[in-house]
Amino acid sequence: MDGFTALYIFALAAFTGYEVISRVPVILHTPLMSGSNFVHGVVLIGAMVALGHADPEDPVQLVIGFLAVFLGAANAAGGYIVTERMLGMFKAGGRKEGGAK
Repeated sequence: MDGFTALYIFALAAFTGYEVISRVPVILHTPLMSGSNFVHGVVLIGAMVALGHADPEDPVQLVIGFLAVFLGAANAAGGYIVTERMLGMFKAGGRKEGGAK
């Protein structure tokens, strides 16, 4: 796989992800985040596999692979943080942020 192909796949995946998320109503983002954390993990594993198969001589493949791993890890971590905060709202005596106790 050459650098142009890797860049094309990365751009296509980013566009597809944006289109899928932008079509979801805002009110559903938080519940869907907790239900889709496993997808973030699959994406992260795929990014690590792609980075592992990148040609060490091609800096474009290495940069795109590293960027995919970094963004995938940030997405997965953010999903779990949002889920934890969301579940904290439903616990008895849960912490309230920014409001009166």
